Amino acid sequence: MAFYKNILGAQVSEAVPLPEHGVSVVFVNLGNTKIELLHPLGNDSPVAGFLQKNKAGGMHHICVEVDNINAAVMDLKKKKIRSLSEEAKVGAHGKPVIFLHPKDCGGVLIELEQA
Repeated sequence: MAFYKNILGAQVSEAVPLPEHGVSVVFVNLGNTKIELLHPLGNDSPVAGFLQKNKAGGMHHICVEVDNINAAVMDLKKKKIRSLSEEAKVGAHGKPVIFLHPKDCGGVLIELEQA
């Protein structure tokens, strides 16, 4: 938080607990770039395993905004890109999100978020 706020001059929120997602999140706004700093809430958090493998932290996923999440998922299925769940769920910004399988995306976990 301090790096983004004090060094880069970003607007940085307080930590927001999201128990339904197993994380607390800090929102960082750099104008044309938004970053979410995630911290696991317990050992069952989806980021807990990532942090055990990557003790220093690092990038967990990239989020791509789409106009229509259902249409985007249907198009990606035709292109043999799998999602990690059957349906979108409400994400940290209160918008529908769904994650794509990293093995189908060059090893990167991709989140789609409806605009």
